[in-house]
Amino acid sequence: MMLSLLIFIPLIGSLGVVLLPASMKSRYKWITLICCSLELLLCGAAYSAFDPTQSGYQLLERADWITLPLGSLGVVSIDYLVGVDGISLPLVLLSGVVMLVGAVSSWKIDARQKAYHALYLLLTSTVIGCFVALDFFLFFLFFEFMLLPMYFLIGLWGGPRREYASIKFFLYTLAGSVLILLVMIGLYLSVMDPVETALRVGLIQDRSEATDEVIRQVQFLLSEYKIPSNLLVHTFDLRHMAKGGNYLPDSFLSVAGEVMLMGIPSRLLAFLCVFLGFAVKLPVVPLHTWLPDAHVEAPTPVSVVLAGVLLKIGGYGFLRIGWGLFPDGAAEYALLLAGLGVLSIVYGGFNALAQVDLKKMIAYSSVSHMGFVLLGIASLTSEGINGAVYQMASHGVLSAMLFLITGVIYDRTHDRRIDHYRGLAGAMPGYTALTAIAFFASLGLPGFSGFIGELFTLMGSFQSIWLPGWMTAVATLGIILAAAYFLWTLQRMFFGTLWFRPEAAGQLTDLDGRERLMLVPLAVLALLLGIFPNLLFDLTNSTVADWIQRFSIE
Repeated sequence: MMLSLLIFIPLIGSLGVVLLPASMKSRYKWITLICCSLELLLCGAAYSAFDPTQSGYQLLERADWITLPLGSLGVVSIDYLVGVDGISLPLVLLSGVVMLVGAVSSWKIDARQKAYHALYLLLTSTVIGCFVALDFFLFFLFFEFMLLPMYFLIGLWGGPRREYASIKFFLYTLAGSVLILLVMIGLYLSVMDPVETALRVGLIQDRSEATDEVIRQVQFLLSEYKIPSNLLVHTFDLRHMAKGGNYLPDSFLSVAGEVMLMGIPSRLLAFLCVFLGFAVKLPVVPLHTWLPDAHVEAPTPVSVVLAGVLLKIGGYGFLRIGWGLFPDGAAEYALLLAGLGVLSIVYGGFNALAQVDLKKMIAYSSVSHMGFVLLGIASLTSEGINGAVYQMASHGVLSAMLFLITGVIYDRTHDRRIDHYRGLAGAMPGYTALTAIAFFASLGLPGFSGFIGELFTLMGSFQSIWLPGWMTAVATLGIILAAAYFLWTLQRMFFGTLWFRPEAAGQLTDLDGRERLMLVPLAVLALLLGIFPNLLFDLTNSTVADWIQRFSIE
């Protein structure tokens, strides 16, 4: 029940916040903090229970949810199915860390505390649900339901243009979700559950009897059209969708790829739809324009969660569903995906270099750094995929730290303009030290996690048989640009004679205990992952190697 607890503890906490009377509002933040602390402890337990030598799904939990016979249309089967593998577990761990940091950062939220903490806990549940769901329908529910708390968290607690930013975020993500929904329906109509179908046909009497031989027999009967349509059990199980033998012959998304739409095989179109749906969340240029607005207007804790975790759902979803279910599409469009990844790296870097708002600069740096994730996935190599997952985890830690740093200075002066500060090192030495760590780690200094993620994605793209070498060369420009905008910001804001735009001289105090509690562990984690990268690579390597071998891409 470990993964179910990860989903339901925040839900129960959210309900508890809603039911508590306003006279006990001082306890709302404690409920949020306790729930997120329990989440991190459970994530640690999942890490301990996980066997990194195994490539399959572990900690599986399954329960029948919806079973509906539809006559000649077969049987609808939707399961409550959760589990983790080497790709999802690092992101579950990341979620536990970032959501706890966001809960501590939310300590100073004063307006509408009941609504805020209830929505924050609801968001925590849906984020974890996305990473552990193995039923496509369940994943889509979590993915869609995540929009609701984020919309209100930005729209009610954000800056002056919060309504515009929240609506833009909602519409962009919803448009992408529609494309994913279409593919989900197409996959459901094209795939059968071999175990449940074997039960219906009478080959076995219990699920425990479903051996590999039984499954192969069902797949053979399916290919020979010997299973009556009313006995076919259609499924949303991602494990079954990843195996070509479970696809109905002549179905819309059959692995044979014989169905054409506008002269293009339907599977390739489905892959493009999945890519576009998740590219909005990743975000990929030119579908990124919602991100800077959302970050600038969102309160600091929401920016921390948005950059630290929510962007990773785009990368994870594309890796799990796009690459995992349509490897033919990933190979066909590898050059296009890599090109968009390189464009995001360079375009995001140049835009970050041009910003005067510290928060907007970090937002564009996220666009650039997430471009490395897409480049690594598009390489279709073990190094690239491992590097992409590592980069998501690393960027989650570093982006959370960067937005917390922005929140520290904004809380004191309500001003984020880079050119409104100078010489902060003398007045805020602790803040300066942690900012320097975050900046150097983000620009890829060896010894920190940012260096490892970028190195492996570039190694993967350079070795890929699908990509030209010049793409890797252009992508390295992102590292140079990152050094430029981070070091330039550090020099302008922290060195020289103390000066800042606000008139109240007593506002620039150094970090307090709560701020150190958030920033120091993130700095230590960035250093720990940079020195001991096998903490994550040991988790991802077996799963990625199995995927590469199974899809015969290399």
